[in-house]
Amino acid sequence: MRRALIGDLLAAARVISAQPPHLRGIVMDRLIYQAHAAHRYMTRFGHPHLHWGDGSLMARALAEPVTPRPDRDICDFASLSVAAARLAAFRQRDL
Repeated sequence: MRRALIGDLLAAARVISAQPPHLRGIVMDRLIYQAHAAHRYMTRFGHPHLHWGDGSLMARALAEPVTPRPDRDICDFASLSVAAARLAAFRQRDL
């Protein structure tokens, strides 16, 4: 996966904040692994993956249809912390 910046984390947090709390980690892991696969696809074939984008977490998150929950903000701190923790764990395993 391409290097993640704050915009990538915010886009991913927006996606997972629409999920119930017990599913947020699972959804975040899915986004990370699909972004990683898209990056490998882009490296190999020279063009972005049709559904998952160019290998950035932001491209993958923005491709996800999101139905905002009326009782939630667009992105809350709990979702942002899950996104950051899961991304850090992925980066530790990926070294």
